[in-house]
Amino acid sequence: MRIDSHQHFWLFDPVKDAWITNDMKVIQRNFLPNDISKTLKDNRIDGAVLVQADQSLRETDFLVELAGAYKMVKAVVGWVDLRSDDIEEQLQRLSVHPIIKGFRHIIEAEADVDFLMQPTFQRGIKALTKHGYTYDLLIHPRHYSSTLKCVAAHPKQSFMLDHMAKPAVATGEFEEWATFIEELAAFPNVYCKISGLVTQADWNNWSVTDFERYVQHVIACFGKGRICFGSDWPVSLVASTYEEVLMIANTYMDEFSESERADFWGRNAVRFYHIT
Repeated sequence: MRIDSHQHFWLFDPVKDAWITNDMKVIQRNFLPNDISKTLKDNRIDGAVLVQADQSLRETDFLVELAGAYKMVKAVVGWVDLRSDDIEEQLQRLSVHPIIKGFRHIIEAEADVDFLMQPTFQRGIKALTKHGYTYDLLIHPRHYSSTLKCVAAHPKQSFMLDHMAKPAVATGEFEEWATFIEELAAFPNVYCKISGLVTQADWNNWSVTDFERYVQHVIACFGKGRICFGSDWPVSLVASTYEEVLMIANTYMDEFSESERADFWGRNAVRFYHIT
């Protein structure tokens, strides 16, 4: 099974989706499964993991509703308030939807460098572990230290690093990011999505070579058994087509065996998100 481990869908609202600024006009509209289903089929992608883009329970419900209507949806990474006093009860209620495999909070938007280590958030992570849910990490460099502390504190929790922690490809910054990746990859319960690269580059003037040292470093640190392909569609449309995102990933597959390619293009995501 070939899986795109990172897609978004939304009914565009300029208030709710204020993060989609005017320089991203190409995605200031609705995006639903019908907008990508043919492209997935043409590129032999069997399904996708839907990831939250809004921090609300309504967002989680919306993704679950889409999963019920479209077979291409293989897993949902929703949102729940992990700091809530009744997090256990909320997770119990959501457990009636087996398509929900995990949750994400947009940590990169949090000014608090230690947001992940807040006691209430830590309690929420423990609840995810107890209920068998995954957690996607979307972080900013200011959160590197707390991310490492958080992962170290939860060795039985499955973590997925989104977008390779968004390396600053456009400016060529590398060393601080590379050190973080090496330290994070040392934890065996952490996987990484090779995704979101084009939006970290010069949107109008990138080349495949811009990404080489970043992707190669992730592969070297995480190995071929803990990396997944993700398109970050439709956000990626601000800088590329879906086919170009596939092409970038394919560029680094030359030294992969047939089995390792199958892992990268789907089996690793299937294993991490418990996709059936």
